[in-house]
Amino acid sequence: MAQLIKLQDYVSRYEIDLYRYPSQFVRLKKQQWEKMKHHWENGGSVPVFENEEPETERHSVKRKLFSLFRKKEEDEPNEERIPSQADDDEIELEMGHHSESATEEELKQHFLDSIFDFQLRWASSTISQKSYVDNSYSYDERLKYLLQRFPDNTLVLYYPVFKIKNAPLELEVIMITPTAIWCLSFLEFEDGTAYIGSGERFWLKKWGDTEKKVLNPLISLRRMERIIGQIVEFAGVDLPIHKGVISRNGYIDYPLAPVGYHFIDKRMHEGWFQQQRSNPSPIKSVQLKAAKSILDYCQTTSFKRMHYQNETLKEWESLPEEDSR
Repeated sequence: MAQLIKLQDYVSRYEIDLYRYPSQFVRLKKQQWEKMKHHWENGGSVPVFENEEPETERHSVKRKLFSLFRKKEEDEPNEERIPSQADDDEIELEMGHHSESATEEELKQHFLDSIFDFQLRWASSTISQKSYVDNSYSYDERLKYLLQRFPDNTLVLYYPVFKIKNAPLELEVIMITPTAIWCLSFLEFEDGTAYIGSGERFWLKKWGDTEKKVLNPLISLRRMERIIGQIVEFAGVDLPIHKGVISRNGYIDYPLAPVGYHFIDKRMHEGWFQQQRSNPSPIKSVQLKAAKSILDYCQTTSFKRMHYQNETLKEWESLPEEDSR
């Protein structure tokens, strides 16, 4: 699974320690899958904790499957120190019965869906901070495609908000692999739609007898490449930047297309996709350096968790009267 290091302007754990969380995610995911598969093969369910509520019909399949990497907040370390290896021991897996999975493929899909929910949590909270998450992301098929179908060595920023000259600017999808940075724009409407490309501000979208105009995606891609290029160049990162328009269910026709763009439509997608998946390289230091430099320019909107709000209030109230004025 690709790793979601930034979602919109939500606070992300990867912002806190980018050099720790990617490897931790890969290791924990492997451990939990092996644990789940072992119990499924033996026809049993993973024992639940004593404080877990009994299952009811209103629990979803995902909830019954497991709530991944649940960390007790009262036991969590202060973020100001670097987490140690021992901190990982506090991250535990809870599962209910998963006998509903008739095949291993079904079990894998349940596992991926539950990990997806966990990734949304890591991409919208830290130990002390949280962000309000739009519920639509839980059902975002495009986000699931990026996270569930690309390998662990891929880092994803999904519509991140950058702070450029004190003004917020939302970009589209940025995918950082061990060998390249991909700036991606999606053109996906009705199945079989044809897009006629041009150098104008709008492209023509044809579906059946219907014709409409859609914004030229190359405009967004040029802006993304310019911003990301300046950031990584300033950070001294040497990774090529590719620009791609993806239409998994449509066709792109642009005979006089400018060089430097990849048009990944229904005819080209499978080949491009398999090429990305076949990269066996582990996460590289240059990749993490690029991701860190990009995250440093992202805007974050969050609030303190209630526990930390209460602690701050107690500290304030304990100050001598003359100091609290």
